[in-house]
Amino acid sequence: MSLQVSWVRHRDVHLLTVGRYTYTSDQRFRAIHQPHSEDWTLQIKYPQHRDSGVYECQVSSTPHLSHFIHLTVIEPDTEIVGGPELFIDRGSTINLTCVVRHSPEPPAYIFWNHNDAIISYSSTRGGVSVATERGETSRSVLLIQKARPSDSGNYQCNPSNARTANVTVHVLNGEHPEAMQHGGNQRMGPSLGALAFISYVLLVYC
Repeated sequence: MSLQVSWVRHRDVHLLTVGRYTYTSDQRFRAIHQPHSEDWTLQIKYPQHRDSGVYECQVSSTPHLSHFIHLTVIEPDTEIVGGPELFIDRGSTINLTCVVRHSPEPPAYIFWNHNDAIISYSSTRGGVSVATERGETSRSVLLIQKARPSDSGNYQCNPSNARTANVTVHVLNGEHPEAMQHGGNQRMGPSLGALAFISYVLLVYC
């Protein structure tokens, strides 16, 4: 006998899917079922905070079966320490630390940009390096030695699974604003265990 599987969102008691048919105007939701398989999946594309809550998988068996899933959508946070502006002495070391918190899984990569161009660590300028540590809290440290005026501008940290963060760097000659960084010694903290995975396409199995 073929069983019917339905998904219900409890926040507003909304019937989302019955079988492979969708009963919501929100096109991010759809049911996935492989023929001859007992797996029924509710897919939510681009999950948002408002999607958090209880979802019920109902099976039209005798007796009636239900399974409840509590979904929490986590949005990672990205910060460049000391931003949004840093003032650096000419000839000192620019030390930029990007921190990614609350990420369900570590970012696959973290890119750095300077004035919208990807930073090359093997350019003829030399003295540019990066160290990245991934975990529950991920950190990427960009070091630029012997800062020069051409190093001024906007720096952007681009994690693969989180929003970008920006900082404006000013390389100065002999001036000393309060926010001056003197080739700081920021250190990378210990990595922590990864959280449960929720990405741009979220799958809930029944």
